[in-house]
Amino acid sequence: MAKKVIQINRAPVLTLWAAIVAEKLGYDRAFALTLGKAVAGLNAQSKGQRLGIFGKPEKRPLKVRRKAEIPKEKTVVLMGRIIPTVDLPQGRRAVVKDEPIDPKSVEKYLDQKFGVDFAETQEAMRRLAKKHKSDDLARDAFALYERFRPSVPEGQKGWGAKGELDLNLLRSLAK
Repeated sequence: MAKKVIQINRAPVLTLWAAIVAEKLGYDRAFALTLGKAVAGLNAQSKGQRLGIFGKPEKRPLKVRRKAEIPKEKTVVLMGRIIPTVDLPQGRRAVVKDEPIDPKSVEKYLDQKFGVDFAETQEAMRRLAKKHKSDDLARDAFALYERFRPSVPEGQKGWGAKGELDLNLLRSLAK
């Protein structure tokens, strides 16, 4: 098989992988997409803080909300991240900065970032997730991501940089 490499930033790769892991763990596609976006965002925030790009977040009081406006929040642990969620009439969604994430915007983001390689990458990741039992995947998903994620320069030079996502490597991990 010819080598298939995609030039892409790590954030969409982590978003897609986390969404696929969430689906394998039993969450519906729309909720899984929002969880994937939240995992990638939380990861970027902590890395940005570590690199000195972002300051530490200020502790702020929780906004006072009427129960009728926003239902009770719950959390989901995915890939080592604790993600706040909310139940809405259209389903459960991950929350960032007190706002539910729109799964359609995540799908659009992934489609734009992966372009013509979206379906092929998604299929390779689904095969990898399918290879693992749910409990094992829940525990090992981030370590698996570290094995196939695009390599970028260390430190601030790698922030936002594109790297190579090797689809053949991803496929080989599923064998």
